[in-house]
Amino acid sequence: MKKIFWLVVGIFAGVEIKKQLDKNPNAQALLADATARAKELGETATEAFLDRTAELTGTPRSSKASAAKKPAAKKPAAKKPAAAKKPAAKKSPATKPATK
Repeated sequence: MKKIFWLVVGIFAGVEIKKQLDKNPNAQALLADATARAKELGETATEAFLDRTAELTGTPRSSKASAAKKPAAKKPAAKKPAAAKKPAAKKSPATKPATK
């Protein structure tokens, strides 16, 4: 019951915040600034992740501008069907050959 209460409170709070943002141009400018900063942070984190991944795997990375565009343009490779890989048969300890 508590979870439903907080869900409803969150929905109403979101609606009220949206109304206030629509009325106040200063709040709209503040939101636009926060959005731009969040996007910049995300881009910086992505660049750092790609740099570190390239460093650990040993693959050279071209310029940052072209590297940021490559993942979006690159299509994922087709995966082989799961039936192509067969797991090795495991021997059970209970099926030891009997010796006479």
